[in-house]
Amino acid sequence: MANPHIPGPPAGDDGTAAIVAAGGLHTYQLKLHAEYGPVVRFRLPGADLAVSVADPVLLEATAKIDKRPERLFEFLAPLQESGNLQTMPAAEHEPWRRVMLSVLAGRPSHEAHFARFAALTSELADRWAARAASGAAVALQKDLSELSLRMICEYALGSGLESDGAAGRVVSAFEDVLTEYLARLYHTDVPGDADERRARADEGLAYLRATVDRVLAAHEASGGATAKAGRSDMIAALVEAGESPARIRDSVLMTMLAAHHTTGVAISWTLYLLARHPDAAGRAAAELDRVLGGRAAPGYADLRDLAYLERVLKEAMRLYPPGPYGARETTEDLVLGGHAVPAGTTIFYPFWAVHMNPDYWPEPEVFDPDRFTPEASAGRPKLAYIPFGLGPRSCEGAALAMVEAELVLAILLKRFQFRLVPGHTVTPIERFVLWAAEDIRMTVTPRTPVHNRD
Repeated sequence: MANPHIPGPPAGDDGTAAIVAAGGLHTYQLKLHAEYGPVVRFRLPGADLAVSVADPVLLEATAKIDKRPERLFEFLAPLQESGNLQTMPAAEHEPWRRVMLSVLAGRPSHEAHFARFAALTSELADRWAARAASGAAVALQKDLSELSLRMICEYALGSGLESDGAAGRVVSAFEDVLTEYLARLYHTDVPGDADERRARADEGLAYLRATVDRVLAAHEASGGATAKAGRSDMIAALVEAGESPARIRDSVLMTMLAAHHTTGVAISWTLYLLARHPDAAGRAAAELDRVLGGRAAPGYADLRDLAYLERVLKEAMRLYPPGPYGARETTEDLVLGGHAVPAGTTIFYPFWAVHMNPDYWPEPEVFDPDRFTPEASAGRPKLAYIPFGLGPRSCEGAALAMVEAELVLAILLKRFQFRLVPGHTVTPIERFVLWAAEDIRMTVTPRTPVHNRD
């Protein structure tokens, strides 16, 4: 249990009620840290008392912890048959993570799949162009989450989805399952009939398992052909490492879950911010015109020349971190900011509060991609920016996510201008990732690259 002498709200406060009253855990964390300082004790649903740390220097003391609090990740248990991959003991986690990184962080496999990623993105852009011609708006988060799901199936799993509707069905199935099990964990009220919601979750879970079975069957039928692309096939790597069939299935399912949520959401928030900041959008488009010339899509090598686009993406993930928070459980006593934290304490990582810490991010609410120039970044603590988490439990797919996101943004911004639908309100909400309550609805307009203008 957390040290009661750490600053925080009165011990009798109901954590769930306080979070709801604040408008969500994100905003509650900002409020807590503004009132009590960089280290705060608070009641976290699913973990009793927790210690939240919003200072990147203090976070260093926790960076090597390889244990997650099991109760906080119970909601993922229905998706897993081999034990919760998110809370597996460190001795099991380290070799499993090493295998995952050998695939997801490998440059050769990124390059091997890059052209297919570009083709999938161009297909989406064609559909958006058809909508634009008819005057219809696009729903960024829905479409981009489906695109991200298609990408991860092609990349890490060695198989695509069998129909145009399958990606959308997988996305909605994950939403049904997570909504139900998160509500159970946090004892929160969710709109709708409880029996109907439970039935949808059961149907969604069955559909997800059947989808993974089809992916695994496709892999077996191909004889692992995609492994020839340079360890680009996650399934083949897990088989080679001697993982059990249940562990392989769970790894596939968790990769699908993590990748389609976070990458699609990050791209959509980036486009939202650029629509609100036309000067930055113009600068990004001018860079694309300069680097790509008349080409509609970048090659893998072009990404290194899209420095401003990368800064835009990083700044968007600072303001709207797709994975909003993380947690660890201390395995030994720690001292944080002069406060004793005993072993067994849940340490909460409020990514948004860290990213909005004014000590390291002046005027933190302002969108400024040039915060990430080498000069501006020099001297900033490493953990001041943690969109993919930190330490041995950080996101294995971080490198892949950046490649995917930069590629998608490059194709879409080269081809379109984006404007918010008039009167459409964008409200961030927490739904496993930082979602928008009514999606982000945009109109897209074909643009004429600078090099083609008279």
